[in-house]
Amino acid sequence: MKPIRLLLADDHTLFRKGLVSLLKQEVCFEIVGEAENGQEAIAKTKAQRPDIVLMDIHMPVVNGLDATRQITKTTPETRVVILTVSEEDKNVFEAIKCGAYGYLSKKITPATLRELLLGVSRGEAPLSGPTASKILKEFAAQAAKPAETSAVNDLTEREREILQLLAAGLTNKEIGGRLTIAENTVKNHLKNILAKLHLQNRVQAAALALQKGLVSVKSAAE
Repeated sequence: MKPIRLLLADDHTLFRKGLVSLLKQEVCFEIVGEAENGQEAIAKTKAQRPDIVLMDIHMPVVNGLDATRQITKTTPETRVVILTVSEEDKNVFEAIKCGAYGYLSKKITPATLRELLLGVSRGEAPLSGPTASKILKEFAAQAAKPAETSAVNDLTEREREILQLLAAGLTNKEIGGRLTIAENTVKNHLKNILAKLHLQNRVQAAALALQKGLVSVKSAAE
């Protein structure tokens, strides 16, 4: 198995170096670059093409949110995960709107970070906990666009089932088990769902499912 290629962007040198040292101990990760501001993160992502960028929000020159927006447009194969001390609702919402694949607190344990990064590399972004609940409630409160409504109606019955399970927080493997289909089949369905809905990631798809009433806030946050 090839190691997951990571780029770390954080202007706090001590924290960044500590995280680099920590992740280097794991054979499943390879650190391909560091950045101390958003501009560097954008440039190094283009040059190194990492699998995942761990991005802080508050950085000089170009902040993490603007950097995330540019990276998801210019290097869509790279998944940006926000890792920050800021858990303000507005930052969480904006990060997801900018195309971030996940939003993690710096308070999490090294073991939890490792497992979440491995999940991201598999295309999984389980929606659980208070942050997920905040995100889903915010998106659910927004007015639906006519184009999105039409797109949801165009989903097949199987795609709607998968979207419901995704919004309820299940991983690809769990969805496959629930529907008795292969995990790769789930991935293919998710790819089609995102394309039909013109969305960038699982979080946005789950939020739209909630907005359309395909799943409840309670079940999605459990």
